[in-house]
Amino acid sequence: MGASRPGETVADELEIRNVLARVAQGSDTGDLTAYGELFTEDARWEMPGVPVKSGRAEIVAAGAARRAEGVTGPGSHSRHLITTVAVAVTGDEAVAESYWQFFTGTATTPTLRSMGAYRDTFRRTAHGWKLAERLITPG
Repeated sequence: MGASRPGETVADELEIRNVLARVAQGSDTGDLTAYGELFTEDARWEMPGVPVKSGRAEIVAAGAARRAEGVTGPGSHSRHLITTVAVAVTGDEAVAESYWQFFTGTATTPTLRSMGAYRDTFRRTAHGWKLAERLITPG
């Protein structure tokens, strides 16, 4: 499965960037089932001050809890923005480092609520690239 053809690494990077974008969009407005499918079954989500989420089901449940609280999701008027993305592909694994910003009040006057950095590890699967680990650093 490893990258070997000329141009394949570029195609891999583009697919990974699209998964990164779909994770942010899915958190804000998408269907949670489709959101969950962007992660590997054994995915890990780690952020200081928040219990580590292990596995796709826990990650989706955490997304559902944030929606129930009105923090994110449809109708919350919040958005995740991902910027300054750098992707390094090595065979069937890749690491993407990026900055994120989280805005609320997007229907009126957007307010930057938090920001930080992601260090994401992706794994190539039979169904394309999936997010396997997200390490979140606020600030």
